[in-house]
Amino acid sequence: MWLKDSSIGRKLVMSLTGLALVFFLLFHGVMNVVVVFSEDAYNAICHFLGANWYALVGTVGLALLVLLHFCYAFYLTIQNRAARGNDRYAVTAKKEGVEWESENMLVLGIIVIGFLVLHLYNFWFRMQLAEITDGATASLADATNGAHYVKELFTGYATGNHVAALIYCGLYLIWLGALWFHLRHGVWSALHTLGWNNLVWMKRIKVIGVCLATLVVLPFVVVVLYYLGMGIAML
Repeated sequence: MWLKDSSIGRKLVMSLTGLALVFFLLFHGVMNVVVVFSEDAYNAICHFLGANWYALVGTVGLALLVLLHFCYAFYLTIQNRAARGNDRYAVTAKKEGVEWESENMLVLGIIVIGFLVLHLYNFWFRMQLAEITDGATASLADATNGAHYVKELFTGYATGNHVAALIYCGLYLIWLGALWFHLRHGVWSALHTLGWNNLVWMKRIKVIGVCLATLVVLPFVVVVLYYLGMGIAML
């Protein structure tokens, strides 16, 4: 099959699935930053995107995109290493013009996936799935009052677990840093694969990659820093 056996086909799948995930993250980040301005509005969004058929279909589709993107990334990395053979051990100096994240995309991707599992546990397993299962996976309070749950998770205001919440904020910021580097190169690489690789657009798509990565990550950072400051004040 061309999309599996061809290098161009594999890169095309990586590009399209990656860009789809970028725009989902952008939407998700804009949705999340609402909690900083209005808890009622955030809870309304959570209710709208809760255990509804369109949200469930979207969740399944998103899971397939992530799985496809990661599998193709791993497959491409293995093939690239096999193609270089022993030559890769002879390289001692960093190639000129090659950015650090371009050589560590799989590592960055694994970090992102690892923290994504933690994120899914806290916000999908304990909220959407809790609503679907009528509280079988977590308290229904997590699903019905998402704003208070987010506040507790990042500040420990109700249970007094302030130190654990601060550590959690720190882990989230590490995750978002890895995500920013991954997206910065990933967007550039995807647009390059899709044909924006001439002399005029080469530098422009690098700027587009930086801007889009920042737009995606910034709303999440705002939420974490907002509650981080609140949590520090509670110590």
